[in-house]
Amino acid sequence: MRKVYHKIIQIAGNVITVEAENVAYNELAEVTSSRGTSLAQVIRLLDNKVSLQVFAGARGISTGDEVRFLGREMQVAASEDLLGRVFNGRGTPRDNRPVLTDNMINIGGPSVNPAKRIIPKNMIRTGIPMIDLFNTLVESQKLPIFSVAGEPYNQLLARIALQAEVDVIILGGMGLKYDDYLYFKNTLDENGALSKSILFVHTASDPIVECMMVPDMSLAVAEKLAIEGKRVLVLLTDMTNFADAMKEIAITMEQIPSNRGYPGDLYSQLASRYEKAVDFDGAGSITILAVTTMPGDDVTHPIPDNTGYITEGQFYLKNGRIEPFGSLSRLKQQVNGTTRPDHRAIMDAMIRLYSDYKSTLEKQSMGFQMSNWDNKLLKYGKLFEARMMDLAVNIPLEEALDLGWKTLAECFDPAETGIKTDLVKEYWPENK
Repeated sequence: MRKVYHKIIQIAGNVITVEAENVAYNELAEVTSSRGTSLAQVIRLLDNKVSLQVFAGARGISTGDEVRFLGREMQVAASEDLLGRVFNGRGTPRDNRPVLTDNMINIGGPSVNPAKRIIPKNMIRTGIPMIDLFNTLVESQKLPIFSVAGEPYNQLLARIALQAEVDVIILGGMGLKYDDYLYFKNTLDENGALSKSILFVHTASDPIVECMMVPDMSLAVAEKLAIEGKRVLVLLTDMTNFADAMKEIAITMEQIPSNRGYPGDLYSQLASRYEKAVDFDGAGSITILAVTTMPGDDVTHPIPDNTGYITEGQFYLKNGRIEPFGSLSRLKQQVNGTTRPDHRAIMDAMIRLYSDYKSTLEKQSMGFQMSNWDNKLLKYGKLFEARMMDLAVNIPLEEALDLGWKTLAECFDPAETGIKTDLVKEYWPENK
């Protein structure tokens, strides 16, 4: 029988403090006031003082209101019955359909034992050439998409959700504008992908503590489905909102701030989520793509800076494109040697020539005379941007490779590409 407490000793913002015993960190409680009952979560234990973040906010709560601890952490129903459903940050349905109460599991558990993991070896096809050809997404990878405000990162995630060759898509939205939430929901629904998707969405108007629960909710369900043999892709947007929610709660708790006001355990908090990416031995996998918006386009900001130490590369989204320079999938060499014999050669040659094109643009902007080679590079660069970098391009990897050969053949002689003779003989368009 759980005790009920009738004395709140402190109210600070949306955090209340009571004196209680035998309470665990992250445990849930019900706070009953004149405005009704709201859930709260334990966020600090100090001697017998227990601080709780109230989901619905502390407005209307008085020091004599009732606090009843539930003896458990936040839980979520984890089964295939979730497919096609939309929930908020605490697992309550947003789609006016029944609440699921079967197969309940705790969220926020530990990462998978490394002994249960296997070396990543499978490619996830997305139909986006800048990913499939140049920075291949690999099962069990954890990759951030670094972006600035205003870039179409949510549109990119929606395209990946529609086209990625996986069994289940789990979308975790944090601090989304309502328009963005409806965009995800309607896009997936209209294209028939909602049936294999699960959405956990926290909007900007929802309680701040629910924002922090979205990654844990998404990853707990992903782990349960992966153990059952599903290939799960978790899409998170935006991890900066997640970190800002941590910061807001830390300020309310009067914690000593670290770099730019963020809590000192920012790295650990981010790592505990990203490290849930795994390829199970004899079961399924969890792959994580997470948008991280960079305030002021500053990659040294604490959030992207800490993220870079945890993840296996990154995608940079600039000017509506995935930039080839700076973007990196560190696991791509685990898989692009087994796709097609020309994959690595085309990838290396096209990026090298595009780098030369960028140098030629600088020469042109300074008024230098263009040589015949410069003119070839200028033609190539424009074709590369239109055919490969444009996010509207949607073609399979094999077609992207063929298009790469076609682009090279339209701009250069075979010897100018630096590609091995045997590959040129097999794949150069005029030899087919």
